[in-house]
Amino acid sequence: MNLSEYSIPGSAMLERIKAIGVDHLVTVPDWVQLAFHTQMEAGGHGIQQINACSENQCVTLAAGLTLGGKKPLVSMQNQGLYNCVNTLRAVCLDAHIPLVFLVGQFGREYANLGQDSRQSRRTMVRVMEPLLDALDIPYFRLDRPSDLGLLDQAYEVAQKRSTAAVALVGAPMSWS
Repeated sequence: MNLSEYSIPGSAMLERIKAIGVDHLVTVPDWVQLAFHTQMEAGGHGIQQINACSENQCVTLAAGLTLGGKKPLVSMQNQGLYNCVNTLRAVCLDAHIPLVFLVGQFGREYANLGQDSRQSRRTMVRVMEPLLDALDIPYFRLDRPSDLGLLDQAYEVAQKRSTAAVALVGAPMSWS
């Protein structure tokens, strides 16, 4: 298997979020997105990075930024999203604050790349989409570099529905 077929370059992710107009990255850094975080830490791109202590703090900080007229992106791994489901529910589903989440599918097997993640042997990966379905949270699979345009759709849907939208990063991002 050729991992580069599934691996989104960290630099391409940075360019995409700049094009969308993201002005803040609120994150508990994620191993799957490490190449992207490295690009962010290099600076010079005009996006302010806020490292949070917990995923719950990410959600509330991003909500405050949104209410203040900013355009944040919330970045974490799948385990972190599970951790903050109640905060996500309160902020996005009940208070109707639109937020976009970039969620790394930590633990996804290379053999599962290009396949339905619901067929993963790893619980953390396998139950993510059913959880999002149960919460009625729209999600977008970023399984290949060509899927980066789905981030635009995630922002459109989050705004239109006044809720959360999740972009699932299926494979570790590449260093470029």
